[in-house]
Parts: sequence; structure tokens; C-alpha cells
Amino acid sequence: MPKIKTHKGAAKRFWLTKSGKIKRAKAYKNHILNEKTSKRKRRLRKGGYVSAEDAPMIKKMIPYK
Repeated sequence: MPKIKTHKGAAKRFWLTKSGKIKRAKAYKNHILNEKTSKRKRRLRKGGYVSAEDAPMIKKMIPYK
């Protein structure tokens, strides 16, 4: 069976945890930050996890990570 190519865009955005969950960064922390509250920006710093519905699709994109 041939090797599977890694989706490079997905490889830069997602990380696998030891338990098999997929970590991701929160969105909306890039620009127009002066309109967002400090509380909101602080919460956006912390990462999140990919939903259970999307996880199988992303695992196919990053098979060797």
C-alpha cells in the first residue's frame, strides 16, 4: 500500500495529544484587536479541541503526526 501524503495546511494547524484528541488554536485573534475586549483576547489565547465529528477527517489529513 502506498504512503499517504500529509496535508501540509492541516499539519501546521493541528496537533495530536497523547490521548488521541486533536488540539487547535482559536480563531479571531489575528487583526482588529483593539475592538475586542481584553477578556475575549485572553480567552482566545488558550487552545481548543476539534469536535468529535470533524476529528476523523482531520486524522486522515495528518496520518503520521
